[in-house]
Amino acid sequence: MIDRLVARILGLEVRLLACQARLDAHTDSEALHDLRTTVRRLRSLLRPLRGLPGVEQLETAASAVGTLTTPLRDREVLAAYLEQHGQVEAAQRRRAQMANAYPAVAASPELGQLLMILDAFPRFIRAAQREGLLKGLRKRIEKRLDKQWKKLGQALRDPAHDRHRLRLLIKRVRYALEAYPELDRLPEAAMPRLKSAQGALGDWHDCWQWLARAEEEADLRSCVPTWQRTMERAEAKSDKVLDKLIASCFD
Repeated sequence: MIDRLVARILGLEVRLLACQARLDAHTDSEALHDLRTTVRRLRSLLRPLRGLPGVEQLETAASAVGTLTTPLRDREVLAAYLEQHGQVEAAQRRRAQMANAYPAVAASPELGQLLMILDAFPRFIRAAQREGLLKGLRKRIEKRLDKQWKKLGQALRDPAHDRHRLRLLIKRVRYALEAYPELDRLPEAAMPRLKSAQGALGDWHDCWQWLARAEEEADLRSCVPTWQRTMERAEAKSDKVLDKLIASCFD
């Protein structure tokens, strides 16, 4: 279990270094997205390990990179949508704002700090192992994963559930399962249902966010009627997908 954990940490470090190089050279349009996904996977790996040496510092550093890149990724997604729907000038304005953002993220203190702490983290794990701090690690992780799953079930059954919170809970559960696949004891339908629910709620969240931006950014106002209709459809779709998730995995 500990060997697998260290191997996954090293694999995530390699991926982050590759993302940093891609951002610095601006080689492709997916580098920022891949960076954020890798950071999210790291945080999912770390969450069940809270209390162990070095985990808090690494979580804090990973959170800082997430905070730094969230508005940049939101702008990137919006620019891609605008371009796809014929709003070329509006898309170009936002892409121009991103030109310097990619190398800035690559050289940012936040990413540098994360990589520095991550590089040392396997040594913390091995030291904790030698000191006997990792006894019962498997049970500890299983307990945490079970707690996340139960929390999601409670939120889904709440008739006044908050879609924002549900989206975050689903992402946490899904990435935690991917971080520890050998501990996955959930129904076979769980992963595809979680992916569908995350996608539907993601579409809803995009529209919700864009409508809020349109109140301040005049060049988006022509899109408001379309986003309002799309958001309504996404709400209906997400409700159906969430009902299927409850029926197949929680009843």
